[in-house]
Amino acid sequence: MLCLALASPWAVAQAPSHPNMNAQLLVAARQSDAAAVEHLLSQGAAPNSRNRIGKTALMLAAEKGQAQIVELMLKAGADVNAVSLEGVTALMGASYGGHAAVVRRLLAAGARTAPVDQMKKSAVVYAAALGHADALAALLDAGTDVNAPAEHGLTPLMWAAGQGQAEAVRLLLARGARRDLRDDRGLTAAEIARQTGHADVAVLLDAAAP
Repeated sequence: MLCLALASPWAVAQAPSHPNMNAQLLVAARQSDAAAVEHLLSQGAAPNSRNRIGKTALMLAAEKGQAQIVELMLKAGADVNAVSLEGVTALMGASYGGHAAVVRRLLAAGARTAPVDQMKKSAVVYAAALGHADALAALLDAGTDVNAPAEHGLTPLMWAAGQGQAEAVRLLLARGARRDLRDDRGLTAAEIARQTGHADVAVLLDAAAP
């Protein structure tokens, strides 16, 4: 009911004269059909059209790592910082999927790294927690604060540690992540790693230079 109740505001993003074409664009993006996307855009489909949960073709392509479609959408004027009803951006979707090349392209187009979704997670949290080191590196290269706390005071290092993502932990430490920070429960990244059964990551954190 939430998506249906909130669907109407997104109507402003649709081109009234091409509602069916806009829907076809979203389907083509979801199906990773770059040729169809290019054709529909050339025929006047609105690049910022949205589906019922507020996702644009750019978001759908970013989630799948479809670099060609991402490029087509950006060149057509798609809003790189558009937000779905769930608070998700294209950058979050690409980071969640570990699509580093798409992450870099979105960042180059001006994607913001700070926004969080309804789960209170940002792009860097998703990349760290899921162990997508290349995407994580791209976000850090763009100036993302390596120690920025998310909900409950959890930093990217804590998320990576809690999920047992050793490679991401190493990267974050190399980029200046602080091991001494504590979450709202008073736990450090190493303590979180132990609590979640990732003793190897806890050892890695303990062995890191202060």
